[in-house]
Amino acid sequence: MIVMSRVPYQRCARWYDTLIEPFNKGLRQIGLEMCPPSQGMRVLDVGCGTGTHLDLYQLGGCQVFGIDSSKAMLDMARQKLGQRATLHLGNAAEMPYEDKFFDLILITLVLHEMPNTVRSAVVREIKRIVKPGGQILVIDYYNGPVRFPKGWLFKGIITLIERFAGVEHFKNYRDFLATGCVPALADKHNLARAQEKIVTGGNLGLFVVQVD
Repeated sequence: MIVMSRVPYQRCARWYDTLIEPFNKGLRQIGLEMCPPSQGMRVLDVGCGTGTHLDLYQLGGCQVFGIDSSKAMLDMARQKLGQRATLHLGNAAEMPYEDKFFDLILITLVLHEMPNTVRSAVVREIKRIVKPGGQILVIDYYNGPVRFPKGWLFKGIITLIERFAGVEHFKNYRDFLATGCVPALADKHNLARAQEKIVTGGNLGLFVVQVD
């Protein structure tokens, strides 16, 4: 969704919601409970894909914005969200938004795809554009401890998916786990962790963070 080549997403955009979104639905619902929508709230989804997460916030009366580097995915998002959403094709390490503009920023299963240096650049941009007192909801992989048997099963499935995504993708995923995932990234960039919930037996985490 961000910075890297999106050829795989170009190929799968039309069936992404059918095959992938059912696995993400539960995560999005938990995230919605952690960061509920309110009328007029400005919400940005970094790596918005087909716009499913933004759709939930749009229904809640929010002004919704999305950025993604895949034109095919954004085309699907435009069909889903209509003219009330502001969608941008671009690079999340250099976003075209004003400082301190958003009340809430979402980033779901995106950071692990990136090389370490790009990951940090994206987090710096997110810090720049979120309002003081605003929130950042990060949903991504978490490095255990993994509980038996549920966690082990999910770990195997996730590893297969990440390997299938390609050599570079798998390398970035491994680096993300090795360097401490979202908690370490938040600490590195002085983001205070306000809420967290670990799911899928220790393999995924939902984190609400904000500028300290």
